[in-house]
Amino acid sequence: MTSFSLTFTSPLLPSSSKPKRSILVAAAQTTAPAESTASVDADRLEPRVELKDGFFILKEKFRKGINPQEKVKIEKEPMKLFMENGIEELAKKSMEEIDSEKSSKDDIDVRLKWLGLFHRRKHQYGKFMMRLKLPNGVTTSAQTRYLARVIRKYGEDGCADVTTRQNWQIRGVVLPDVPEILKGLASVGLTSLQSGMDNVRNPVGNPIAGIDPEEIVDTRPYTNLLSQFITANSVGNPDFTNLPRKWNVCVVGTHDLYEHPHINDLAYMPANKDGRFGFNLLVGGFFSPKRCEEAIPLDAWVPADEVLPLCKAVLEAYRDLGTRGNRQKTRMMWLIDELGVEGFRAEVEKRMPNGKLERGSSEDLVNKQWERRDYFGVHPQKQDGLSFVGLHVPVGRLQADDMDELARLADTYGSGELRLTVEQNIIIPNVETSKTEALLQEPFLKIRFSPEPSILMKGLVACTGNQFCGQAIIETKLRALKVTEEVERLVSVPKPIRMHWTGCPNTCGQVQVADIGFMGCLTRGENGKPVEGADVYVGGRIGSDSHIGEIYKKGVRVTDLVPLVAEILIKEFGAVPREREENED
Repeated sequence: MTSFSLTFTSPLLPSSSKPKRSILVAAAQTTAPAESTASVDADRLEPRVELKDGFFILKEKFRKGINPQEKVKIEKEPMKLFMENGIEELAKKSMEEIDSEKSSKDDIDVRLKWLGLFHRRKHQYGKFMMRLKLPNGVTTSAQTRYLARVIRKYGEDGCADVTTRQNWQIRGVVLPDVPEILKGLASVGLTSLQSGMDNVRNPVGNPIAGIDPEEIVDTRPYTNLLSQFITANSVGNPDFTNLPRKWNVCVVGTHDLYEHPHINDLAYMPANKDGRFGFNLLVGGFFSPKRCEEAIPLDAWVPADEVLPLCKAVLEAYRDLGTRGNRQKTRMMWLIDELGVEGFRAEVEKRMPNGKLERGSSEDLVNKQWERRDYFGVHPQKQDGLSFVGLHVPVGRLQADDMDELARLADTYGSGELRLTVEQNIIIPNVETSKTEALLQEPFLKIRFSPEPSILMKGLVACTGNQFCGQAIIETKLRALKVTEEVERLVSVPKPIRMHWTGCPNTCGQVQVADIGFMGCLTRGENGKPVEGADVYVGGRIGSDSHIGEIYKKGVRVTDLVPLVAEILIKEFGAVPREREENED
């Protein structure tokens, strides 16, 4: 495959060090013949894919028992829709023409996800959600205005969401518009390429990277580099478009762990070793309907200039050896289970450029006793005279006018930049401190996106729900807001509580790491008929003491959630009933 190099000027050392120019070169490696480990047969370590006509495909001998999505990939390489302009011809066809032929129907329902396009067949036939790549959640006013222009033409169907992977999703897109939208995205420095299905998802980093007075390291150079490598600078990188399943990566730059490293397939944790700065590695974190696991240490450390080769080696090991049968058992942790941590580490090591991988470092730079900071409101930056302002975006949903207004505020008060967070909120950086009061007086911040949300609203996260998503069992976004508003009238809580909603067991809303999580399900109503409900989770944590929450109560009718949530807040989180609070006053 083609090799390339990337040059950038952002610092690759902790923020206390002076920035210096660095060059990382990613050259394609030829995978060495697999060798046996103590517990795994040598035959099992034979790569299951091979390079053919520029793309990796599953070898004939490994095709027995593969899942339907793997069959779709074998029938036609999804990336050809982009790399060979197949989207141009597909966009000229009517939906009736497309659905009349299996190959083009598979294009619409499966292969277009490699271009970030998700057909909403069940609820919005002929309409698509488009997911972008936005490394580190950094975007510009020009990009935001362009996306607003795209969704505005789709009326009520057109809207945007901030996702739990720190990026944009836009809705209402129709197929004939896609070629022009892709060109427009490129013109403002955006891409939707390789953002769905069996690809690497948006690289996550510290949302206040580079401006955070307390940061360990600026994560932006790393997340940008990873994203550019994975997509070959937005033209498509077929080395990593045929993974067994989706794959998440983050780079940690703060003691707050805003990046949620423990739920990523690969997390870079800042650590020194022998006077050098680099990263310890966590691997295998994931959520699925059948299993949820936190990432575990790989017992490996890489210096800062090996972030990219390490990512490449891990992806190659997963691509080459991951199973492709039951989709519920194809995430990378299943491979780690099969090979053992040491066996998996050995496979990564042999794919490193020099065939070596250092053991983990004991000099972890993350302060495990750190109290997570609140980024809402006005906060001083490390740059003198500048502040960042965190805004609450209720359950991450925006309309075109909202996006235009955010762009205006970023230009008027800041540097034309916006930052997205994994909690579905937005930060305006680089605001002159002398202008912060004027910004806070803007009507938009009074009526829409408050810098001072209520204590329960600030930790509220919700997936798309069944308004648009065919997988979702229940409506989530409006219900999350309504339940939270009603609970706030019943109890007073002493500290922020993170409440996450997800419409189905795919858990895009990440309910297992919430203080209180709601997973959509069907349950029995009073008349015995199915009604919308939720399985309620309690006790998930993020940060250095992270762990997955447990089921508190299954199959709760959504109409019964308010008193149950109030009860949980009182019993588990020190809330006080409003009546008692008023009497004490």
